[in-house]
Amino acid sequence: MFSIRTLALSLALFTTAASAGKRGLAWPFLLVHHMNPASHRPRQTTLLCKTKAPYFSIQLLNQPLFLSTSSSDPGVLNNGQGQVVAIYDWETFAPPSTNGNGGLGFIGTQRCMDCDSSPVAQLRARQAQQGWATVFSLNEPDQAGISPSAAADWYVQWINPLAIKKALPAITSSTSPGQGLDWLNSMINACAGRCFADYINLHWYGNSFPEFQNYITGAHNRFPQFNVVISEFALQNPSGGQSAQVAFFRQAFAWLDAQPWVILYFPFVATSPALLQANDPGAASFVGTGSTLYNNNGLPSAVGNLMF
Repeated sequence: MFSIRTLALSLALFTTAASAGKRGLAWPFLLVHHMNPASHRPRQTTLLCKTKAPYFSIQLLNQPLFLSTSSSDPGVLNNGQGQVVAIYDWETFAPPSTNGNGGLGFIGTQRCMDCDSSPVAQLRARQAQQGWATVFSLNEPDQAGISPSAAADWYVQWINPLAIKKALPAITSSTSPGQGLDWLNSMINACAGRCFADYINLHWYGNSFPEFQNYITGAHNRFPQFNVVISEFALQNPSGGQSAQVAFFRQAFAWLDAQPWVILYFPFVATSPALLQANDPGAASFVGTGSTLYNNNGLPSAVGNLMF
């Protein structure tokens, strides 16, 4: 049920983020579906994952069971002083945990055009029920075979009607022709002024802070009409492991906090090394486990301690 507290969190999330904090939690989980009791046969099994994705969707059963693949309490990284203000989980339902959203503003994400876990037909109802202040759309469509024109038409149909803050699809930092910022530019052109949006949504994985800084600044300069959210970022499996990630995030956080056009940012990822390795070995291989925000005991890691 929509509550006054939810409303307060939702209204505060984007009206005070610049003064109170910009940091957020990218919260992973495991999604499985139960056996159909009528037939006692599983439906077709599908594993949805990508090289650096935080989710699995194993479609075995009719009713979903959500298993957190992160530490159980997002509130551990919310010290009440307003540095960490948001949480998202690549879905349109709040992350399962022992402490709800941990006192953070939840951002719903319609990560694909239509998902079993987040049916697009339920998008508006879920937003109204949960009271999100903003919505993220399409996760890395530039590498998922979704054309910019199809994304534009989809966005106009499903995202435009939401009377909240909106982010254009989250794109990768790929420099391959037709991907990354080029894909986003093509989508904006295909929108031809029809797509109502407040933010561009960036993902970045690379080798150094100067590379990250140049990419984010370049994206802002290319699309100055939008503010920026960064919903995934980390060094790509650095040889220095956690110490290298700590040094990178220390520089990145300070710089991002100083940019008025950066609204929110989410280091990858709010889980522990053991859980990331067990539940998403592709991400653990691509990014490494040094950027995880929790230790295996559920307390903040060296990177997690930078969030405060």
